Amino acid sequence: MHDVKLSDGVVTLSPLRLDDVDAHLAGEDELLVRWLNGGPGTRAGTEAYFRQCIEQWATGGLLRAFGIRVDAQSSLAGTIDLRFESPSLAAGQVNIAYGLYPAWRGQGLATRAVHLVCRYAAAEGAAQGVLQVAPENPGSAAVARRSGFTYVKQVREAEGNRLDWYVCDLPTVTVPGH
Repeated sequence: MHDVKLSDGVVTLSPLRLDDVDAHLAGEDELLVRWLNGGPGTRAGTEAYFRQCIEQWATGGLLRAFGIRVDAQSSLAGTIDLRFESPSLAAGQVNIAYGLYPAWRGQGLATRAVHLVCRYAAAEGAAQGVLQVAPENPGSAAVARRSGFTYVKQVREAEGNRLDWYVCDLPTVTVPGH
């Protein structure tokens, strides 16, 4: 697995691993299911997804999924991932998706994680970050704004879902140790 660890001293991002499955399933709630997962997680489905994430890291794939970790025990507080390619993205754009477990919300951790992952994405060659937020999800929109993203448009997906797009030009940075 790719050995990446990003930290600002409060939040640490590192690749998801199989021993995160239990913490992820325990942290899943109605909001994560609604806004991020699309349905309640199962052990088999979550393990399969985490294995895919591990494989993407190992092969330098287009998906980079991180666990958001906090405190001395590196407790899993949520996830954040980057997708470097998607039919809806222009060249140089990277999609960012995040979710925090209930006990960790409202503490600024998602904003910190977005800042860290943006630095990583820029070091990997991305020029612009994209956050796609359901209009009915004010918490996620607030994270986008606090993270320096600007609302640019609303898009209707093929399935009919509406998403507000927030974008941010990524600085040219080098991640220490990367």
